[in-house]
Amino acid sequence: VIIFSEELASQGISDEIYTLINDTQVRPSANIVISKCTAKYYLEQTKPELDNLISSYYENFTNSSQYTGYMPDATIGNFFNALICNNCEPYAILGAPSENIGMAVFKDGTLVGELDAIETLSFMCIGNDVEGFLISVPNPSVENAYIDVYMTPSKSPKIKVSLVNGSPYVTIDCKFSGKIVSMEKNANYLDFKALSDVSDSCNRYLEYIFSEYLYKTSKDFKSDISGIGKYAKKLFMTSDSFESFDWCDSFSDCFFDVTVKSNVKSASLISNS
Repeated sequence: VIIFSEELASQGISDEIYTLINDTQVRPSANIVISKCTAKYYLEQTKPELDNLISSYYENFTNSSQYTGYMPDATIGNFFNALICNNCEPYAILGAPSENIGMAVFKDGTLVGELDAIETLSFMCIGNDVEGFLISVPNPSVENAYIDVYMTPSKSPKIKVSLVNGSPYVTIDCKFSGKIVSMEKNANYLDFKALSDVSDSCNRYLEYIFSEYLYKTSKDFKSDISGIGKYAKKLFMTSDSFESFDWCDSFSDCFFDVTVKSNVKSASLISNS
């Protein structure tokens, strides 16, 4: 793992990345962490609880990203590729001595912002990089109450880009299946109408958090870490015309339309025949 302090990353780490990627002793699969403290303090304070070897911990600590979506598997190889790419931007793991949750967002090799756990989950879902995740959605039948649902992607997201009055218009369609994992007294989650209402609640919630993530990275950070630019390339006849459009700067002009369809079922062992 390669660790940069937040302070250094805010000044730009392009030169360091170029140097490290050319070092034969650095694996392209090494993860990059941006620490909220100094890199030295992060290393000193990180003490794995389940691994006896610190090297084993660093080798495996991103595995949870596949079933939580709260942390990306951000490697120096991918960081370098995004650094020299004309349709995406780099990102890294956001770290602290007590936890590694969230993302560090870069533009042109400089740290420009941070994403929390839910925003990171949105990134992972849109990139089809998560196998499943647990969310709490508003209970459609009880005010100010929530239901825990475990969601798994049914299909890869469909992403399309068009130009409307010169601005990119991005549509994203996602499909999930889900199982209710929290039960409450007198709740009939075997009823079709009840399950349909929970599915609708999941749809609205995921559409909201996905849209919030997209507009935050577009308008606030101006950084296409999701690599949506690759879907825009087909709009241009030549590579030169795409280069002239300057996607990395035009990304801040994007508008988004997110549609989510979920099929939620009860995780109860008893089901209707």
